[in-house]
Amino acid sequence: MSMKPTKTMPEAYYKLLHELQAVDFVLIELNLYLDTHPGDRAAIEQFNLYARRKQELKQQFDLQFGPLQSYGNSYTKDPFGWPEAPWPWQV
Repeated sequence: MSMKPTKTMPEAYYKLLHELQAVDFVLIELNLYLDTHPGDRAAIEQFNLYARRKQELKQQFDLQFGPLQSYGNSYTKDPFGWPEAPWPWQV
């Protein structure tokens, strides 16, 4: 039995979410590397570049599709939009 998503979102939703996931992966890997190589300036610059990119993507996602995170980590629209966005298991 396959589980199908309960909500279908536009292609742009999945594209942006995939890009966010890829950037998160890079940030995790760079963070792990920097734990053992804290003086590597090139890695620090790359980490900061991807951290800025993540913020840009997250802001774009929030504006187009609603907040990714709650508790003040994302802005919301009026009326409160958190319940409207699909949950991760729904896409």
